[in-house]
Amino acid sequence: MNLALVLDCSDPDALAPFWAQALGYRVVRVTGPYVVLGDPGGVGPELLLQRVPEPKRGKNRMHLDLRVLRMEPELARLRALGARAVRGPFDNNGWLTTVLLDPQGNEFCVLEPPPDAARPADQRPDAAGSSASDGPSS
Repeated sequence: MNLALVLDCSDPDALAPFWAQALGYRVVRVTGPYVVLGDPGGVGPELLLQRVPEPKRGKNRMHLDLRVLRMEPELARLRALGARAVRGPFDNNGWLTTVLLDPQGNEFCVLEPPPDAARPADQRPDAAGSSASDGPSS
């Protein structure tokens, strides 16, 4: 079984550059109402941006959490790509959390782990990469 995530949006072609840059993904194919983004390393799940006719209403029932080692540089990077912060940063069970909107209004979160969170060796501040260990979902 493979996990793929699907994000409804009004214009997947316009939204694809934001999510590709935000996640470090690339467009792997465009098929019908979908723009499919994939992890170049083949590790992460595909993200399908699906064109839908109806406008977004209310809060997403599911959203992406981007777990990072340092909040502020990531927020600056995502804002430069077109994201807008709507809440936070705030403490979410020890994790510093900020809620953002992508350029089409879909919520997602950026989380920084507490200083004492156990992290795998490849996710420590002195290692390459920007992910953090398991933690809460906002």
